[in-house]
Amino acid sequence: MRPQPPDPGSAAPEHPTTARTGAAGGSRRPAAHRWRLLAVLLAAQFMANVDTAIANIAAPAVRSDLGASGGEAGLVVSGYVVAYAVLLVAGARLGGSRGHRRILLAGLALFTAASLACALAFTPAVLIASRIAQGAGAALMVPQVLSGIQLHFTGRQRIKALGYYALALSGGAVAGQALGGVLIAADLLGTGWRPIFLVNVPAGLLLLWAALRVMPPDPAGGTARTGPVGAGNSAGRAGGLPASGTGPGPGDGAGAGACAGADTAVPPPDGIDVRGMVLLAATVLLLVVPLLLGTDAGWPWWMWACLAAVVPTGAVFRRSQRRRAARGGRPLIAEEVIREPAIRWSLAAHGATTMTYFALLFVLALYLQEGLGRGPAYAGAAMISWVAAFGLAGPLLARVPPRYAAAMPAVGCVVLAGGYTAVWLYLVTGHRTGPALFLLLGIGGLGLGISSNALIARMTFALPDRYAADLSGVISTNAQLCGALGVATLGGGYLHLTDGGSASATTSAHALEAVLATAAALAALSAPASRRGTRPQPAGSGPATPDPATSDPRAAAPVAPAAPALPGAASPATATTSPEADDP
Repeated sequence: MRPQPPDPGSAAPEHPTTARTGAAGGSRRPAAHRWRLLAVLLAAQFMANVDTAIANIAAPAVRSDLGASGGEAGLVVSGYVVAYAVLLVAGARLGGSRGHRRILLAGLALFTAASLACALAFTPAVLIASRIAQGAGAALMVPQVLSGIQLHFTGRQRIKALGYYALALSGGAVAGQALGGVLIAADLLGTGWRPIFLVNVPAGLLLLWAALRVMPPDPAGGTARTGPVGAGNSAGRAGGLPASGTGPGPGDGAGAGACAGADTAVPPPDGIDVRGMVLLAATVLLLVVPLLLGTDAGWPWWMWACLAAVVPTGAVFRRSQRRRAARGGRPLIAEEVIREPAIRWSLAAHGATTMTYFALLFVLALYLQEGLGRGPAYAGAAMISWVAAFGLAGPLLARVPPRYAAAMPAVGCVVLAGGYTAVWLYLVTGHRTGPALFLLLGIGGLGLGISSNALIARMTFALPDRYAADLSGVISTNAQLCGALGVATLGGGYLHLTDGGSASATTSAHALEAVLATAAALAALSAPASRRGTRPQPAGSGPATPDPATSDPRAAAPVAPAAPALPGAASPATATTSPEADDP
């Protein structure tokens, strides 16, 4: 298997050196120590996942306690997501160039300090700023999780470790929903919503201590060593579908992970595209902030000016990316990747479905708590069926015959649209909430799981291996930013229809119906978009697609979880490993 570029969601490029799979960390490190290391890495992933979902449940309590508007509550959610999305690739590259241990510790320290700031915030502005800092900490911390797995586990042990990784993803999403509701409902010592962030402080300090003890020091000079990265199109070779379960995560990911192999020369690191990150963040915030705050503020002139500036700012961002690529640098979003029609259409479908999910998380919490007067624990339990059904998609897809693989993205989008439609019908027939609502939400979770996993697998197959790292960054950034836009557009629409969330139960139900109808339409439109990605392209129209019939047979080995669209801070990677290269 030829050398591959590292995945930005996992092992980033590093200084010129020779990397040996499992070297100094894989088979040579005692097994008990490696599993302790895995526990630390997965705990960091778990914390980041919890804090994405948990903020949605807290939105009504934050509004009541801090006097925040609905738009400000939306920024508490989307600020974290935007910061994570924009800084994710930078965090991965810093881990490769400065050392995975060093960057994980820095990210964990920032995440813990920002959690304390969130818990102590007494104004909406401070809470929003603290959430942005929290997202930045997660962006530094989370990419090192899969890097650690790649560095210290090989063969079947890596497959086993990645199985636990999938559990951390799904467990974090479930815990964020359920734990958040329980903590807020408990109102410990009259602190209301604050314990959902305060609990991160002792957990973060304990995790810092554990990481200092069990994570091996970074090599001299601040560089990290990594094993060779596996084929980014391995999922496609294996039939176009992941061969193992997939867990919920913040970010979507695909691309190459690591596989056991021979020595591989690792290319030098690229510089961090600070200009690109600033321009991308500015473009998104110029759109998100007015959409969330416009109704509350009465749409002053400066909000219209922000919206008008979105297109020119986006054009400047695109031009900066082209110039950076022309100078031989590595842009934040590789244009040659999104130029491929299969990738472009799949990104559109994936982004649209992800947008509906993030919006539903935010809107449903407001509807159940403010519209119907239910408690936070009840609202936290509502989406558990969705998350659980999402987790079933990976094992189900692994059993789909290869001849049906190409249809699975569209099938998932249709099932997702059907789930939204079922909930819409439940509401328009006069029902408001109940066990039936919770069960119907599970249909949507299954559809999103099928579409997310299948679309990610297709995109990893659409391009040659040399694009794996850039593809991973594009998928992650696209999914997270679409999630933030979903909160801004559909969430902002719900707030507008409910007069900032203060409307009656009937009006709130009608507003939720409008959101569900829009989400169903977007999911339905994603089905033909996903089908467009399967059409053969004329010769020379894009990067060549490898022939699965001539691919390395080891590529059909079990595929590790690809971080899908459910919220969390999952590092974007699809890893493969050869079962023939077992740990001793």
